[in-house]
Amino acid sequence: MLALAAALAGCAGGATDGPAEDDRPVVLTTFTVLADIAQNVAGEHLRVESLTKAGAEIHGYEPTPGDVRRAADADLILDNGLGLEAWFVQFVESVDVPHVVVSGGVDPIDISGDAYEGLPNPHAWMSPVNAAIYIDNIVAAFAELDPDNADDYAANGEAYASEVQAVYDDLLAELDAVPEAQRVLVTCEGAFSYLARDAGLDEAYIWPVNAEQQATPQRIAAVIERVDADGIPSVFCESTVSDRPMQQVVEATGAAFGGTLYVDSLSEPDGPVPTYLDLLRHDADLIAAGLQGESG
Repeated sequence: MLALAAALAGCAGGATDGPAEDDRPVVLTTFTVLADIAQNVAGEHLRVESLTKAGAEIHGYEPTPGDVRRAADADLILDNGLGLEAWFVQFVESVDVPHVVVSGGVDPIDISGDAYEGLPNPHAWMSPVNAAIYIDNIVAAFAELDPDNADDYAANGEAYASEVQAVYDDLLAELDAVPEAQRVLVTCEGAFSYLARDAGLDEAYIWPVNAEQQATPQRIAAVIERVDADGIPSVFCESTVSDRPMQQVVEATGAAFGGTLYVDSLSEPDGPVPTYLDLLRHDADLIAAGLQGESG
């Protein structure tokens, strides 16, 4: 982090990575999901960028000197908070730029188990209900940054929140057909607590937060036992980690591998989830199909 601060001192005043002719205020987010939500609120008035690229693992990200330069040149930084970006506190202290925690006001769900017990689960954006809070916080942040366009940000936020609500309604309708005994979402990481709460699902996972080294034989065995006991038809894993531990569950139980869910990152533009709304739809479709025994 000292090296990053030194890099900042040497690069202060440098240009951002965006087009030279684009003089709109720059909003820098910590990961791609936030960037897409923010862009829908910003419309044409702001240039929104993600610090991390599509497919990046956000929990243990290590900022580079180039990241510090981009942050120093931004007009506003948005981060998720709730302990997601463990690296972010020192990083943002290295730059004199306003920043807003977009999860402010969310009712957190605590992690259960291990050294993380009692800490907030950071994946609050996976709840379409919480997404409305994120959108409101971003609308307020943009109105403060650019008061002349505050009405546009409010209108954009309202329209986008309606789209998110429509996805949520579709999710509930899809999952309504899942038998009660099979309403258990089994994933590699416990990243779906908020979505599970919204959808009336129980959850089971191999590790509570994104740390593959926690895929111990004991954890895998516990998930195998749960899948067998409840007759869960399908299990899942996330795009930013290896699915090898979950494939052991598949082999031991005969459950289907329901597919790859997206949480911490969008895909590339030509991939399955180039936007946040696509991410929600993709995950909802896979979960609903898998829990109804339609996977594999």
